[in-house]
Amino acid sequence: MMKQLARFVFWITGWKVAGAWPKDLKKAVMIAIPHTSNWDLLYARAAFYIMDVPVRFTIKKEVMVGPLGWFIGALGGISIDRKKVAGKRKQTYTEAMVDMLNKADELVIMVTPEGTRSYAKRWKSGFYHVAMGANVPVVIGFLDYKKKQAGIGPVIYPNGNMDEQIEEMKAYGRTVTGKYPDQGIR
Repeated sequence: MMKQLARFVFWITGWKVAGAWPKDLKKAVMIAIPHTSNWDLLYARAAFYIMDVPVRFTIKKEVMVGPLGWFIGALGGISIDRKKVAGKRKQTYTEAMVDMLNKADELVIMVTPEGTRSYAKRWKSGFYHVAMGANVPVVIGFLDYKKKQAGIGPVIYPNGNMDEQIEEMKAYGRTVTGKYPDQGIR
């Protein structure tokens, strides 16, 4: 049902999907770029339903209660429980996501590396550490409001040269236009 609803949303708004999910890729971290609007989740989620990409996104366990929790879960939200680990410290989001990916047979976790809808000179690097820790690639998911396209871009395998690889991802992000371009990747 969600796939049909997503197709209807794209048909009514004139959006199209672009690119394709790599056939044999079962686990990955997907970065959704550029993230400049609350509308990004609607278009990204619809595109990935249409493309049969089993994308999920993380959210604090405390939010996943009642009707809101059910709705977020239906969209692909998975709760992060930052329970205490050895040494009596809380588990980080990065550690929790690495653990999820390592335990799953199939899982694609979507994150926004900017960490905000506003312009961010420096991206948060947790997504890269998650990919390295779980030994999975980073897949670029994109929204181009100018072309009304949502889809899949390059697949990047982390090699430890984080700054160089993040710059490569940003370079790709500069080729697409966010809803609010002045808040996008520069």
